[in-house]
This record gives sequence, structure tokens and C-alpha cells, in this order.
Amino acid sequence: MSENIQLTLISRSYCHLCHDMEVALAPLLGEFSASLAVVDVDADETLLTRYDELVPVLLHGDTELCHYHLDEEKVRAYLTAHA
Repeated sequence: MSENIQLTLISRSYCHLCHDMEVALAPLLGEFSASLAVVDVDADETLLTRYDELVPVLLHGDTELCHYHLDEEKVRAYLTAHA
């Protein structure tokens, strides 16, 4: 892999779905040597306006990969194509 892929998880500290997605992502992050930035949706008014009811949301740049639950098949295909 030539470049580390940086994913962003738009999350909330008290959101069990957010925690579940972060845990489910761990094997994929390791497999693809990707990194994850977890961003609190409530700390940024712009993110809150855009993603409030959708969290957790997994992004690569401006590309939304999935929300609510990890779509492992889609994320794996995306990471394979962008690795």
C-alpha cells in the first residue's frame, strides 16, 4: 500500500451504534493499514447540521461510506479500490 487511507467516523460519545461501528471497523483498519479519526458530531455545528440523525457516519474525505451500521462489504470494496 502506497498511502495510508484516513477514514473519519462522525460519532457521539453516548451512541452505542457509534461504538459498535468503531469496534467493527478495527479489523478492516488493520487489514488495510488505514487509520481512523473519530470526530464528535456535537462539537461542530456544521457537522451537527449535516449528520445529526445519521450518526455514526463513516467517511473518506467527502465520500460517505455508510451510516448507522458498518457496511463491511462496501467498505472493504472501497478500501481495496483506493489502496
